[in-house]
Amino acid sequence: MLTRATIDRAVAAALEEDAPWGDLTSEALIPATAVATCDLVAREPGVFSGGDVFAAAFRLTDPAIVVDLVARDGDAFEPGAVLATVTGPARAVLTAERIGLNFSQRMSGIATLTARYVAEVAHTGARIVDTRKTTPGLRAFERHAVTSGGGHNHRYSLSDAVMAKDNHLAVLAQRGVSVTQALQGAMARLSHTTHVEVEVDRIDQIEPVLAAGIGTIMLDNFSLDDLRRGVELVAGRATVEASGGVTLGTVRAIAETGVDVISVGALTHSAPALDLGLDIRIEDAG
Repeated sequence: MLTRATIDRAVAAALEEDAPWGDLTSEALIPATAVATCDLVAREPGVFSGGDVFAAAFRLTDPAIVVDLVARDGDAFEPGAVLATVTGPARAVLTAERIGLNFSQRMSGIATLTARYVAEVAHTGARIVDTRKTTPGLRAFERHAVTSGGGHNHRYSLSDAVMAKDNHLAVLAQRGVSVTQALQGAMARLSHTTHVEVEVDRIDQIEPVLAAGIGTIMLDNFSLDDLRRGVELVAGRATVEASGGVTLGTVRAIAETGVDVISVGALTHSAPALDLGLDIRIEDAG
């Protein structure tokens, strides 16, 4: 969850990184009495995300700056749309400008890409989710952006759920341990509220995993035919997730195999920043 404390921590660090000893350019060129009024304007179509983060960049730089968010997170917009207005001391506005834009451009880019994936699977029953392939330190921001685009979040961290992947299963195999027995033993030690998911990359792995009574099975890098076979084999005994090599060109066909969830790493690791700009007007308050 993207809380105010999380926002303030990251934005304050970004402001400190960008102006550790102040904004020399603004202090040298801009009169202390100058007041700026700016519009956050879309240069291309998209879906907005990060409004509170954008506002925090200005609030933490100077509490005298007023930010009016015109668009809400999740709103779609066209080029030329005004997404927010900013008014306050010009020096402070110019100091905060880049950090505010960096966050809102990145988050809106993720929201926009997510919305495209969600639109591709409309009316199939499949849910688009993100992965842990996020920018270190910015997971809460990027995952919030996914939800702004209509997507859903996978487990937030390694502490939230059990997810046995190929390397976990490989270690068990090397030790000669039965996957079914290992999973059953682990589940007996876990709280009843802990969800268990297991990744498989072959059809023959499905039954031994399901025999343990897990909640979700991930079919990783399966062909479309094998995804359909996998869904039939699972037969409702667990949630079926498809993962691996998912693109905008393939996601619809994957959804139509009958899987419940499609996880897409590209939502956060490959989304391009959206082109947003801050159009500014300066006046002297003195």
